[in-house]
Amino acid sequence: MIVHDTLPNGVRLVTETMPHVRSVSLGVWLARGSRHEEPAQGGIAHFIEHMLFKGTERRSAQEIAQQFDSMGGNLDAFTSKEYAGYYIKVMDEHLPRAFDILSDLVLHPAFPADEIEREKKVILEEIKMVEDTPDDLVHELFTEQYWADHPLGRPILGTPETVSRFTRDALQAYFRSAYVGRNLIVSAAGNFEHAALRGMVEEAFGGVADAGADWQEEPPAARPPHIERIKDLEQSHIVIGTPGYPQAHGDRYPAYLLNVILGGSMSSRLFQTIREQRGLAYAVFSGVSSYRDTGMLSVYAGCAAESVPEVVDLVGQELRTMRTDPVSDEELRRAKDHLKGSLMLGLESTSSRMTHLARQEMYFGRHITLDEIIAGIENTTTADVQRVAGELFTQDTVGVTVLGPAGPAALDFSGLAKA
Repeated sequence: MIVHDTLPNGVRLVTETMPHVRSVSLGVWLARGSRHEEPAQGGIAHFIEHMLFKGTERRSAQEIAQQFDSMGGNLDAFTSKEYAGYYIKVMDEHLPRAFDILSDLVLHPAFPADEIEREKKVILEEIKMVEDTPDDLVHELFTEQYWADHPLGRPILGTPETVSRFTRDALQAYFRSAYVGRNLIVSAAGNFEHAALRGMVEEAFGGVADAGADWQEEPPAARPPHIERIKDLEQSHIVIGTPGYPQAHGDRYPAYLLNVILGGSMSSRLFQTIREQRGLAYAVFSGVSSYRDTGMLSVYAGCAAESVPEVVDLVGQELRTMRTDPVSDEELRRAKDHLKGSLMLGLESTSSRMTHLARQEMYFGRHITLDEIIAGIENTTTADVQRVAGELFTQDTVGVTVLGPAGPAALDFSGLAKA
């Protein structure tokens, strides 16, 4: 059973009780991320996520780690473009103790000055790690160019310049403006009583300020890149991207199915053509990124430098085909079954259900039932998929970024322009 509650200060609580399990997954979600930073603050949301584990007014960083380890549970966090999450998974009997630790670190960080300087070094190494991970780097390069001069185009980690300038005062000011009632969601799934958890949430979060800074969210304008960056690598890495839909868009289900058919499964067109039939790449896939007001569909492939022109041409051909020719009934049926299976298998754990509840609350403001989602998938027609392909795969919005060793000649991206 799923229950929604809202505290007077705007903190939202959404829970799903699962009495047949012995675990509880609980998360505190902040509906603010890297897109809510000023350019000079780049990476501050992610930096604060790290700092919340460095001690509170009541506990040192070592005590947080030891107390949590003594329960045999999991404690982790992440920061994304639009939100941050702090989450735990413990045996049901440990929920009160675990919640006390989690709420303490999220609400009462100490921001020790020595830890701030130490953590700068850690995050600078994390930034270097992206530079040494070409399949991550090529996506960052593409997004930075595609959404140039917009917060969604900037890296979540920030840059060495912005991270190096963070001060304790700046971190505390951002924390006070972002970690407020209207931006916080507590979600939980597992074996617990909603009323008991609500009491814990009221006690811990009841005194949180209801509002902080106002952030303007403007959708980015697409500036499709056609760039090549030379880097001494064994392989070339390619991202080809087009616009996508926002999270709550009415055509999101046709877009999901379009992605499955294009490159989102083993039987997808790109996987079969580029890997299985031509042997040009080991990794080739497509994916969808959706935000509050925009989205992106991207294709990734890693291949030999001399194969880049052929791979780019094959992707361009497939984008054109999906615009001009309807997919077969059999292909659509296979995509629907794949999408439904992935969804249901992905919701078998308490942690995935807890995350699902929080994301729905953030983007839809309500719980969307599994039956409603399946109906959205099943009601999609081949005409819907072709129409969406026509909207997304237009010649002036397809961009490409290639990262790797110099190819046999300067790359020609003119074939993509015909998409």
